[in-house]
Amino acid sequence: MIFDKPYIVMGIVNVTDDSFYDGGRYVTTDAAVEHALRLVGEGADVIDIGGCSSRPGAKFLPPEEEAARVVPVISELAKRGLGVPISVDTVWSSVAEAAIGAGAGWINDVAAGRIDPKMPEAAARNPQCVVVLMHSRGTPDTMQDAPSYGDVAGEVVSELSGSIEMFLRAGVNKGMIIADPGFGFAKDVNHNIDLLRRLDKVVDMGYPVLAGLSRKSFIGAITGRGVESRLPGTLAATAIAYRNGAKIFRVHDVKETVDFLKVLATVIL
Repeated sequence: MIFDKPYIVMGIVNVTDDSFYDGGRYVTTDAAVEHALRLVGEGADVIDIGGCSSRPGAKFLPPEEEAARVVPVISELAKRGLGVPISVDTVWSSVAEAAIGAGAGWINDVAAGRIDPKMPEAAARNPQCVVVLMHSRGTPDTMQDAPSYGDVAGEVVSELSGSIEMFLRAGVNKGMIIADPGFGFAKDVNHNIDLLRRLDKVVDMGYPVLAGLSRKSFIGAITGRGVESRLPGTLAATAIAYRNGAKIFRVHDVKETVDFLKVLATVIL
């Protein structure tokens, strides 16, 4: 696709006060910029900038407020010549386009166009942009209200395929789309485990697959660990996802994940 590496590590920068793991640490532009630079130094291939938490129970921010958080960070990073692509984590087309204007090269939409019907057209107007489309249901404040699946992998593939088709019809190039099965989004513990075990079904769609596993609650349910102690479990899940075909990993812990994947990819290859 866009990279010739066996894996891609996407470093997370949350310009928020309520994200489930690092909320409040990088709410100022200066703090967010310094964190992004640190993640690049640790080996991040992409930096994902988000201004609104999508943790269970959260509510989407108005686009104007979200843009006010992320655009200054993206602009400053672009001015500094970051050296890796900048991604904007947003469900709003207006935020995506403002971020692209400031220097972002990826759009990461956790709703895959379900929240803002203008997102496919916005992505198509910017054909140089990579577009990450994630499976979810409902909104963050409702998505964990008794999620139900008969066949989680099959239903994720079916619903995500529908979202991708919407972007293709709008004119987005197939080669610029990444599929994200949405671990932790509208899925309970067993759904996440089954989806991880059968991730090859998502890979078989024919798009690069992004796995967002970092410190998720299902890892805590398996290990009995709080969010601060879930790195070993995250790396175990990363190994399974990589073996099952995922190539892009969205993580909080860049340095540790990079070292882990270097060894894993060397041995497997």
